[in-house]
Amino acid sequence: MTTTPLTLAMPTPTGDQLKAARVAAGLSQAQAAELMGYPLQTGSRGGVQSRTWQALESTTDERNMQGPVFAMFLLLTGQHPEYTLTPRPAPER
Repeated sequence: MTTTPLTLAMPTPTGDQLKAARVAAGLSQAQAAELMGYPLQTGSRGGVQSRTWQALESTTDERNMQGPVFAMFLLLTGQHPEYTLTPRPAPER
């Protein structure tokens, strides 16, 4: 059986769009970074932070999250406008 690949719109988010999605998911920057596999560091005050995530949300940094990664973040946090992640049914025996 051949399946046709799903076509998703995957635009690159601005820092403000990424921050809004993170806040809507109720996640800190460190929690969002951990969910997406970005590195975490110990901050100057002892807390955990992600400089990578901070840069992605920054309006002055030229780095942006790639569109497919943002689409996955939206799927994982239940915010994608068209799709949801659901488990596959168990195979029949």
